[in-house]
Amino acid sequence: MKPPRAPSGSRPKSAPRRPAVMTGAMVPVLGWPPDEDRVEAIFERLSRVMPDPKTELNFSSPFTLVVAVALSAQATDVSVNKATDRLFKVADTPAKMLALGEEGLTPYIASIGLYRGKARNVIALSRILLEQYGGEVPLNRAALQSLPGVGRKTASVVLNELGIEAAIAVDTHVFRVSHRLGLANAGTPDKVEAQLFRVVPEAWLPKAHHWLILHGRYTCTARKPKCSACVISDLCPSRLDLMAAGEAR
Repeated sequence: MKPPRAPSGSRPKSAPRRPAVMTGAMVPVLGWPPDEDRVEAIFERLSRVMPDPKTELNFSSPFTLVVAVALSAQATDVSVNKATDRLFKVADTPAKMLALGEEGLTPYIASIGLYRGKARNVIALSRILLEQYGGEVPLNRAALQSLPGVGRKTASVVLNELGIEAAIAVDTHVFRVSHRLGLANAGTPDKVEAQLFRVVPEAWLPKAHHWLILHGRYTCTARKPKCSACVISDLCPSRLDLMAAGEAR
């Protein structure tokens, strides 16, 4: 639902327009591309506090990783880990998952959002892996994205986590943090991804995805960003606006 329009004349004509982000506070429109030295400094500092960032989803193989990431859509990693902790003890291969079937899988993931559709997709992708790939997960983007329930973002997470491709999966955290830091100003995840690939130094690309997610999850949160505890706050062009918004709440 769109917010109601402000009464005519209630906002100065010179006031900057603010783009909507996926979740969280609005951020000011910033010039793009950002200063290269500032971008380098951002990722250098993030690398110091998070030298070896990893996904917080639990997995033991490419198959369990694909399943966990597919289940994580519109769900928290914590909720997915609780479900897969039990699930992967009985079905950690495509053959075991297919034997479980939709009805057998559903009770394990019923606590996760959209679980019925996800159950159908997991069983369908397990069947495809057995019939077309000998039970192995194909580690290339085109084949991954052809699997049921595996879109670009899921494929990016899998390929990045396994060290196959320096991909950046733009979820709500990456989208929000990228805008706040002025690393991107586009209005869709795909366009933000393209902008990030243009501005993030190549040396930082393999881990940039995790740094932005974890920074957004624990520090640059949607509603109450922890600017005072942020290691890159002095490099953030949105800091003053975010702090002012926090004080106003």
